[in-house]
Order: sequence, then C-alpha cells, then structure tokens
Amino acid sequence: MQLSELVDQYDERLDTDAYADIDASANGLQVGPEEAPIDHVAVAVDAGVATIERAADAGADVLVTHHGVVFGGIEHVTGPDYDRMEALIENDLALYVSHLPLDGQQELGNAAGLADLLALTDREPFGTVGGEYIGQRGRRTEAQTIEGIAETLNESLDTGERDVQTFAFGPEEVEDVAIVTGSGVDWLEDAADTGTDVLVTGEGKQHAYHLARELGINLVLAGHYATETFGVRNLQSLAEEWGLETTFIDEPTSL
Repeated sequence: MQLSELVDQYDERLDTDAYADIDASANGLQVGPEEAPIDHVAVAVDAGVATIERAADAGADVLVTHHGVVFGGIEHVTGPDYDRMEALIENDLALYVSHLPLDGQQELGNAAGLADLLALTDREPFGTVGGEYIGQRGRRTEAQTIEGIAETLNESLDTGERDVQTFAFGPEEVEDVAIVTGSGVDWLEDAADTGTDVLVTGEGKQHAYHLARELGINLVLAGHYATETFGVRNLQSLAEEWGLETTFIDEPTSL
C-alpha cells in the first residue's frame, strides 16, 4: 500500500477535514513523504521520542498517534520538538495524527470505545468543539453506582499506579452516562444540562470538584492516557483489515 492511500482512507473514515479549523493539532500526515510504500503500521497514543524509537525498532513505516508533534503550528524546531522530528526523519518513519477527529468518531473513536466498555445503549453524540462532536453519551441497561463503574474501569484500563477517581455528587444509581475522553471536565455543565448522571473523562482540573458538586453530577476521572487508547487500537484494526502488519506501542503515563 502507498502511504497516500492509507492517509486518504483514514481521513475519510475520521472526517478529518471537518475538524481542520477547530483543532490545534495538525491532523492527517504530519511528517513524511506524500508517496512511499508501506507494509507496517505502528500505533500509539503519543508521539514521544520513546514511542517513535520503539516504532522504528519494530520495523514500522508509519506511526499513527492521537497526540502528534505539531500543535498550533510550527515556529521553531528546537528542544524536544527537534528531538521528535529528528527521531522520525532519521528512522525514515512517517507520522499520521488524529486528535479531535479520533475523539469524536462515533464508531472508532475514544469515547465510543469507552462506551463499549461500559456497555452503554441508546448512544448519541455528546460534547462539541466548534460544532463538531468529541464525545458520546448513552444509558446503562442496569443502574450502577459510580464505584461500580470505577471498578470496571480499574479492571480494564491501564491507569498505571493511580486508581480511577470518583466524585459522588450526583445520583447514587447511575443510568445516563456522558463521556469525553482525555481532558473533558469542561463539558460538565453540558452533561448536567442533558440530565446525565455522571461524566466520565480522563483528567480533572481544580475547579471541576466544586462545579460537579454545585451541579449535582457525578464525576469519574479514569486517566488521560487510559481513556485514549481505544481510538488508535481501532485504527490498528483497520490497518490489519487492509492487509498491513501492525504493532501497538503501549507507553502509559499514569496521568
């Protein structure tokens, strides 16, 4: 397969163009030639030097990540930015990135994967940035406490040395669940406005404690990294369907 074919197929499935003006990440092919033969795709959450080097050691031709090396444009390629670019170029490794598109894709995305894990039904898009969705909400077939949800997440996610955090400020029995992976506490008010019992996200901010308490909504923090492995895993599965060799590079951050 040619690299351009992989890029086009990913872009089409992820609707990358819809997020072009609202995402600080430069989504799509961030580093690499427009045309090159590829046989092996590595996937990872982050494009750090460690994951780049592990992808190269695995013999990959392209690394697919959720967090890339270009956010908000490029002004200077120095320091860690230089190190990451150097690692990619010296290893002749292309980099494809999908940030918000991979959060919001309703079948392949991070929120969809977390909704699958929590066995949510009656699912619909949730949480917008610039008019595009980045999350998902749905219902539990059986009500559950947030402690029960946390137990499911602790058993299934790589949260590193930190357990899932819960803030029980809403109903004791949870049915309606909203999900925005990564750093999603800014959607607490949206979740409360839709009558959601709990917002499940990755990491918190100081004000989220008081806001959740005042809104009367439960909050679950399951880790930024841990909630964002689903999307790249699904892109890995697509690459395998297209006849490519793949490698998943797990580099948990405990954050």
